Amino acid sequence: MTSTSLLRAARRTLIAGTAALIVGATAVPSFTPPAFAADGPASVADLADRVLGAVVNISTSQTVKGTEGPGAVPMPQLPEGSPFQDFFDDFFKNKGGDKDAGSQKVQSLGSGFVIDAEQGIVVTNNHVIADADDIEVNFSDGITLKATLVGTDTKTDVAVLKVDPKGHKLTAVKFGDSTKMRVGDWVMAVGNPFGLGGTVTVGIVSARNRDINSGPYDDFIQTDAAINRGNSGGPLFNSAGEVIGMNTAIISPSGGSIGIGFSIPSQLASGVVDQLRQYGETRRGWLGVRIQPVTDDIAESLGMATAKGALVAGVIKGGPVDNGTIQAGDVIIKFDGKDIHEMRDLPRVVAESPVGKAVDVLIVRKGVEQTVKVTLGRLEDGEKLASGENGNTDQDKGDKAPAVSTASVLGMTVGEINDDTRKKFGIAADVSGVVITDVAKDSAAAERGIQPGEVITEIAQESVATPKDVMDRIGALKEQGRKNALLMLASKTGELRFVTIRMD
Repeated sequence: MTSTSLLRAARRTLIAGTAALIVGATAVPSFTPPAFAADGPASVADLADRVLGAVVNISTSQTVKGTEGPGAVPMPQLPEGSPFQDFFDDFFKNKGGDKDAGSQKVQSLGSGFVIDAEQGIVVTNNHVIADADDIEVNFSDGITLKATLVGTDTKTDVAVLKVDPKGHKLTAVKFGDSTKMRVGDWVMAVGNPFGLGGTVTVGIVSARNRDINSGPYDDFIQTDAAINRGNSGGPLFNSAGEVIGMNTAIISPSGGSIGIGFSIPSQLASGVVDQLRQYGETRRGWLGVRIQPVTDDIAESLGMATAKGALVAGVIKGGPVDNGTIQAGDVIIKFDGKDIHEMRDLPRVVAESPVGKAVDVLIVRKGVEQTVKVTLGRLEDGEKLASGENGNTDQDKGDKAPAVSTASVLGMTVGEINDDTRKKFGIAADVSGVVITDVAKDSAAAERGIQPGEVITEIAQESVATPKDVMDRIGALKEQGRKNALLMLASKTGELRFVTIRMD
């Protein structure tokens, strides 16, 4: 099996399973952290004793129609008066022949933990309770309470539940600072694997900042503490009994633990939980830009010494920076005092920032660093705006342009945009530049995935409007000794992206 096949197999077997964290209203009583021997903690018995009461089992049920499930057998269509009519009527009664019959309750189990004993607030994974008709919370003392849903966030897989704590003495835990956890630190997971409630496992932080392609804000803690099916939504504790992670996913070809588990860090989860408790929904900061990674080629094209930051590929119309504060081609290297090492750092940092906050953003524009101040919008509003953007399909209503002049460069044939090319490639009226009419097979442009119909709007951050502009810009870059040309390309609807093409 190739390495690519192994990676795909691992992704197919990624099992959702972890939980969120929160600001608990009830503090955990102080106690002496366990002693650590050279080969690990001497014992975690005291730690487990303090936190077990706050970890719960989440039981959900959902009604599924029998006729809608896989493998359901429909009632056969028989000729009128068939002698087999009575036989099939009896056989298929309540077996799925009736659309309303054959329904069944599907149950699932997961984990969670109490973060506010007085209010009865419980945190778990969204996927544990998604689409559930009934949610029950089972406590370690045998009490079972019905739960209502406070709010969910699919982007981070976090859900907040509420139970009525009257007449019951609940135990709560609080979250700690996941940013202080180091690779090699000991951690303890508690949950409900395979329905075996109150299970304690111990391991270490194997890695941090893991991106497993499960969502836009992936920043998982990786641990070798045994996590299995049913651990979803359960807490990952540090040695002080603070929740520093919510167990969410594992990589496992067999379905069981192989020592590769992932937890949502408390730094990310706690903010989401706070918002869900306060508003019933998330309210994330929004910058209003489209971004892409800064590769070595792009960094060289922009005159940057190292490849870092997030390259702005476009600015969303009507967004917070649609006033020229930040422009396409800028590289964001610091946001509100936080370094942006790579592209995926920016969405998470922005989302964690309050809506309406004015922040300083350090950018590189045409090789020069400068600081701009922006006021953040709300991501949820921005998503609605972005979904309606780029819907302009009106064609240019002007007079037909003269014959198109063309040029061949870097394996591409380029030409001017007129009525004919707009109609042929479906280019929106507000897209301007030089259209790519053909891409040579095995060329440098083809290697970069450039397609006919895309429009070159800039080369090396200089606008181009004619094929001659393209030739002149490429020639100037070669004279400067540049090895790559940085192109800003627009799709037919106007969505922008940057591409570097070799010029040797």
